[in-house]
Amino acid sequence: MSEEEIIVGIDLGTTNSCVGIWHNGSVKILANSDGLYVTPSYVSYSKDGILVGEPAKKQLLANPQNTVYDMKRVIGKPSIDEMIEKSKRYWTFKITQDKNLKPA
Repeated sequence: MSEEEIIVGIDLGTTNSCVGIWHNGSVKILANSDGLYVTPSYVSYSKDGILVGEPAKKQLLANPQNTVYDMKRVIGKPSIDEMIEKSKRYWTFKITQDKNLKPA
């Protein structure tokens, strides 16, 4: 790795996420568009578009069926397992299986 290389790292958390860069031998955590160093791990879909982070989290009560969160628990799962079955009782959105039996 050369001194001029920049490496980007993403910490995708269940509750919050952040982005950092490694450059010149040190790590710098990047601020989001709100100037914060962590972003809530929420995405909200509506007729007006897609919201990410804090704006999406604020939409949860107004748009619960289309606001997705806690997805880190599902990423990489080959199918809907017992943990997902238990968790989906508490989610405001629906999760199903696609034709390959993967979470969708």
